Amino acid sequence: QVHLVESGGGSVQAGGSLRLSCAASGFPYSYYLIGWLRQAPGKEREGVAGIGSDGSTKYTDSVKGRFTISKDNAKNTLYLQMNSLKPEDTAMYYCAALHPSFLFSLEAVSTFGNRGQGTQVTVSS
Repeated sequence: QVHLVESGGGSVQAGGSLRLSCAASGFPYSYYLIGWLRQAPGKEREGVAGIGSDGSTKYTDSVKGRFTISKDNAKNTLYLQMNSLKPEDTAMYYCAALHPSFLFSLEAVSTFGNRGQGTQVTVSS
């Protein structure tokens, strides 16, 4: 059973940085498609970044060059390093895991993946 616990959210000023972590258990972590998605009040859920089972990465355009996704298979932990944060990055951030039978895409991970409880990121101007 997929179990995901996010941490690391908080409040920062624009231009600041945060590092999110997601501890995973209950499934063969290294083989799954994993990623981060976010949802702001009144907005649709958005896939932010993902890692395929082959280690390939994908990012939504708005975070390219600012966010970096990584994982530590030994620790079953997923990370999202967020730099140069903007007010529009404010949202609840979730990590998600998806069975590798799916074709890897941010949309698939955010739509069909099992999610954690989320961690809030607030960026003030």
